[in-house]
Amino acid sequence: MSISVGVVKIAEDADFKHFKEMCESTEGWRLEVNKHKTMVWTKVNDLSSFNMVKVRTVFDDVSAATLYDVIHDPVYRKTWDNSMVEGCELCVINPNNDIGYYAIKAPPPLKNRDFVTQRSWLDTGDEKIIFNHSVNHVKRLPKKGVIRGVSFLTGYYIRRINDKSCQLTYVSQSDPKGSLPAWAINKLTKILAPKVISRIHKASQKYPSWKSKNRPEYKPWLNPEQMKNDLPPFNPADVRPMTSSASMESLEDGDVCEEDIKDDDL
Repeated sequence: MSISVGVVKIAEDADFKHFKEMCESTEGWRLEVNKHKTMVWTKVNDLSSFNMVKVRTVFDDVSAATLYDVIHDPVYRKTWDNSMVEGCELCVINPNNDIGYYAIKAPPPLKNRDFVTQRSWLDTGDEKIIFNHSVNHVKRLPKKGVIRGVSFLTGYYIRRINDKSCQLTYVSQSDPKGSLPAWAINKLTKILAPKVISRIHKASQKYPSWKSKNRPEYKPWLNPEQMKNDLPPFNPADVRPMTSSASMESLEDGDVCEEDIKDDDL
């Protein structure tokens, strides 16, 4: 894998192959949840004290193409992603790579997180891959009151089963930073991951109807010329080193107790 945090680099075939192998591999992964067609695994890694997370499920009533559109569509995401505070694309690198910003709200007393990532995607028809890794862009530098998280490698692998169904695998190797205690990791793994998959499923069921009324022809992830019209081109000078900031170091979650947060908050 040639993708590195902080480095803007156009993803190559070998990078997509590596991500697919990560999605399909079982070596070193521990099964945590297996119910309702959804499985959740965790894996220890060398980059962070937070375990990697992998979720796999089957959608019997959603096509691979529709799911791919839902994950890509930033306008539609605002209608179903209740965790999102802000999300936007910052620039286009090439027809299959861009840089974007995503801020997520956390239940009190935890602090909100945000991420700046380079996103890469590949659509071969029966298989579709979208993954990202963190970079630092001048348009969204770390800000006071929000903890800047790091994505080492996070993404989706969609495999077509037939015209009306698909398999989704989500993998995340990331670090939310701050000082989240171990119990939070367990809750996020066993409770949040299946809930997110369920939310994506419901959003995918509603997407064809929504999209038919909201610029149905506009899909820049499939039509690169549309992306070039809306986003500025990538400027290497806009990328800054991945350094920790005061906003990360001064915000601590370490004094949070498990009873402070209910499952419904997550």
